[in-house]
Amino acid sequence: MLSRIQSAPGFIAALDQSGGSTPRALEVYGIRRDVYPDETTMFALIHEMRVRIMTSPSFGNGKIIGAILFDRTAEGAVHGQPVPAFLRERDIVPFLKIDKGLEDQADGVQLMRSIPDLDRVLHNARSAGMAGTKARSLIHAPSPSGIRAVVAQQFMLAKRIMDRGLVPIIEPEVHLESEDRERCDAILTRELATQLDMLSEDRQVILKLSLPVHPNLYEDLIDHPRTARVAALSGGHSRKQACAELARNSGMIASFSRALLQDLRSTMSDAEFDRTLGAAIEQIYRASTEKVANAIET
Repeated sequence: MLSRIQSAPGFIAALDQSGGSTPRALEVYGIRRDVYPDETTMFALIHEMRVRIMTSPSFGNGKIIGAILFDRTAEGAVHGQPVPAFLRERDIVPFLKIDKGLEDQADGVQLMRSIPDLDRVLHNARSAGMAGTKARSLIHAPSPSGIRAVVAQQFMLAKRIMDRGLVPIIEPEVHLESEDRERCDAILTRELATQLDMLSEDRQVILKLSLPVHPNLYEDLIDHPRTARVAALSGGHSRKQACAELARNSGMIASFSRALLQDLRSTMSDAEFDRTLGAAIEQIYRASTEKVANAIET
């Protein structure tokens, strides 16, 4: 699974909207908040949406090499089969979102909340056939001390994950509306390089980063021997804009969520749903591999 993530052409789908972002994801899909009476129904609806995505023929066409899952999705089933096993049969490497959300903003950043049951979470992830995990932090301002704290926390967690034989996806997102994204990008790049240099030779991580203000800023991170892959998050960009930005960054692949799913609707026929998803996958794939920004637009 690690070999596929390291070198296969394609991108990583992010299907990991959690409690806070699920209502918005369902609204985009065409299901209003007043349709479901409680959280249990809400999560059942989002699982149905994700099953429809994962079972769509275009999702298994080889262009998606990995998928990040919310824990309820990972614990669910696709036609009676556990989701991680279903994805692996399609040659899609499964990752589990493990962070518990963010602390309040301080020193220009939001650190991750603690994960008190981390050992159990990692044990269960490994037992379920997960290849790795994903955890997200958020950077708002170019604070050297704040960004250093974000990266240090991410790598401290990553080392515990690697000790369990899993591959961590490290996601220190730079907020798209930060007033000085350029400086945030530069500070973050330096801190990531410092932490990568300190990893032992037998360890690798995946970096999931915001699309940089200056193209190819992450070139040294991509080439670093401790980096398995560098993926881009869409961070609020439309798919058209995210693909245009991604195509300007050599060696970087996508790990999009909203930009991947933005045109899907619950009322679509199965054929229309698959056509729409397939067009999005093709556009993101070409931006990730051939560096073509707008191969197909829907």
